[in-house]
Amino acid sequence: MTARPVFTVQRHHASTLHFDLRLEVDGVLVSWAVPKGPSLDPAVKRLAVKVGDHDLDHATYEGRHAGGRGPGTKIVWDTGTLTNLTRRDGAEVPLADAVATGHLKVALHGHRLTGAFALTRTAWGGDGSSWILVKIDDEGADPTRDVTAELTSVLSGRTNTDLETVEPD
Repeated sequence: MTARPVFTVQRHHASTLHFDLRLEVDGVLVSWAVPKGPSLDPAVKRLAVKVGDHDLDHATYEGRHAGGRGPGTKIVWDTGTLTNLTRRDGAEVPLADAVATGHLKVALHGHRLTGAFALTRTAWGGDGSSWILVKIDDEGADPTRDVTAELTSVLSGRTNTDLETVEPD
């Protein structure tokens, strides 16, 4: 039996604050930058911009970068495992195929994010990097909770502000 794939959401304060959603797909973290962060309200659609993949060891990274990929401070805002819920004609679609075709549905089993979420590629911008992230209406939905107001790391309890004074790596 293989272990469930992981997901992580990093609260990334670079030139602007955003959240990096990363899903393990075939041994790498497929990643989207979500400017306003995830919502638990199924009526809210969030822009998610597809960015480069990351190595799996990035799933637990917290720190301060001076430059390169992802300057600024990053905390692990949420993490856990995921279950692929993507289906076509009743059969499971491998996550890599779902990403390639532009639609996937996963159940997240995290500290802050639980239940099903869908990501769908849109034509916005014309380059294929624009996706929409939406919470599926299930037991993890909570339209009254602004989950992005929760500022601490689920791993260390630190905030992005706490990391502003550490030496960059």
